[in-house]
Amino acid sequence: YISDGSILFKSNGSDSKKQRLEESPPSRVLHIRKLPNEVSETEVIALGLPFGKVTNILMLKGKNQAFLELGTEEAAITMVNYYTAVTPQVRNTPVFIQYSNHKELKTDSALNQRAQAVLQAVSAVQDGSSPSSDPGVLDLAPPPSPVLRIIIDNMFYPVTLDVLQQIFSKFGTVMKIITFTKNNQFQALLQFSDPVNAQQAKLSLDGQNIYNSCCTLRIDFSKLVNLNVKYNNDKSRDYTRPDLPTGDGETANKDHSLLGIYTSIYTTSIHTSLPGAISPLSAAAAAAAAAGRVALSGSGVSGVLLASNLNEERVKILYNKKDSALIQLSDGNQAQLAMSHLNGQKVFGKVMRVTLSKHQTVALPREGLDDQLLTKDFSGSPLHRFKKPGSKNFQNIFPPSATLHLSNVRDGLGEDDLRLLFSNSGGTVKAFKFFQDRKMALIQMTSVEEAIQTLMDLHNYDMGGNHHLKVSFSKSTI
Repeated sequence: YISDGSILFKSNGSDSKKQRLEESPPSRVLHIRKLPNEVSETEVIALGLPFGKVTNILMLKGKNQAFLELGTEEAAITMVNYYTAVTPQVRNTPVFIQYSNHKELKTDSALNQRAQAVLQAVSAVQDGSSPSSDPGVLDLAPPPSPVLRIIIDNMFYPVTLDVLQQIFSKFGTVMKIITFTKNNQFQALLQFSDPVNAQQAKLSLDGQNIYNSCCTLRIDFSKLVNLNVKYNNDKSRDYTRPDLPTGDGETANKDHSLLGIYTSIYTTSIHTSLPGAISPLSAAAAAAAAAGRVALSGSGVSGVLLASNLNEERVKILYNKKDSALIQLSDGNQAQLAMSHLNGQKVFGKVMRVTLSKHQTVALPREGLDDQLLTKDFSGSPLHRFKKPGSKNFQNIFPPSATLHLSNVRDGLGEDDLRLLFSNSGGTVKAFKFFQDRKMALIQMTSVEEAIQTLMDLHNYDMGGNHHLKVSFSKSTI
């Protein structure tokens, strides 16, 4: 019950369980179901912290449910949109979040004292003041430093500086990051613009997984209060100083400064992206999420994706539905990463939709059965860029962008040759830059859609002499 006497659930509870997310209009009050036993108020509040101010909470522990009220409806919409694509987890257990029928949460403070004390303490941190709640309820002393020390446990997948920046920038402006290896563990120092943001990030992310069941974040405050960054490269970054050298005699790429633009939380849907920067879910799935709450999804995620709204004249896969295709990746994390990068991208003039499929595998046709060449096994394909498990190349998986990275360029091939090759593919080359060894280059097309088209046409292009051109998306600009 809520204090105004309204009933939250009917006696059998079946209607509320069957109610679909679309049937409830947006509300700043969210209904959270299937919480694990003994979940704390702090853990529930932490689900909402990245999205704005949490103004009220009601725990229904006997039902493993809770109601969470955010400060604005916009914050609640952002939270629901995010957790629609990225399954929220509490204590490694998937939970379900939907809009409540209630527009505000009126709780009986006498029956909800502990939750209110925790909420008061968290609110004090969000407001930058000292919490006045019982210190035995929640340890939220004033944050000692804007710098966090981050250790990654169970690092089965590579975690890059850009992944950390995207995950932590949900909580405030990330100023500087330094990464290093100590005692055979990947570690980082990350500086926020405000100590309060550091405390919010620590409260929400400590103990969470970047990827499903691995890459666990262990977060403490650093004794340092300011980081001194000398170089902008893959190991360290000062987002306030895009002019710093990379350490090899060159100035850092301009796009590094763009990565510092992310503040608080995405104000629109999770698929909104900034020009030239990593899209919101890429590192989150990479976050690839921010991608635990940073975790991408529950255990046992299928590695199969359903791509739909394809151009039927260019792609024909499913026998009865020619605008759709099933694609099986090597595991669920790679499927999540591909989905976050590719959903909503325009391919052959149509906006492609990519979702997780209910299928666990893509079945190959039985030998001798004619399936009109609609199914193909790519496990031994020369098209793969990322074959070796744990390869550092996995750090170079970026979402579609107008700039493409070229590698394995044949000796003697010049800029004019490559410009002509890419122009003949139907696009317009806007800029070009060779790397020093001239075996790699960057080429910028006029749009992301053009870059996608030319990548599909020219990746693995035979340049003669057993040289096949490798093309991938780049995070850089020219």
